[in-house]
Amino acid sequence: MKLIEQNKQELNQLCVNHHVQQLYLFGSILTDQFNDESDIDMLIQFSTIKLEDYFDNYMDFKEKLELLFERSVDLVENQAIKNPVFRKVVDQEKQMIYG
Repeated sequence: MKLIEQNKQELNQLCVNHHVQQLYLFGSILTDQFNDESDIDMLIQFSTIKLEDYFDNYMDFKEKLELLFERSVDLVENQAIKNPVFRKVVDQEKQMIYG
């Protein structure tokens, strides 16, 4: 979480620029197991974006997050989670960082 707090202003601006409605953390970043080798797991919900702009917006946001945090980011779209077990785990763990 310290990594997020240190970059909060830049993260908020990225969210505004990329039409993010809500952004959550889940996974190891919320535990003592998070280390220099860990990636960052994020759950995202975008505001309404034109379909033809969606992919570029998603990829650009992911790339900018990885540059900001200097590590890999797994960016999971909220509506894309179909597995009920995974959904339950994410919903229990997630912590909102934007929205």
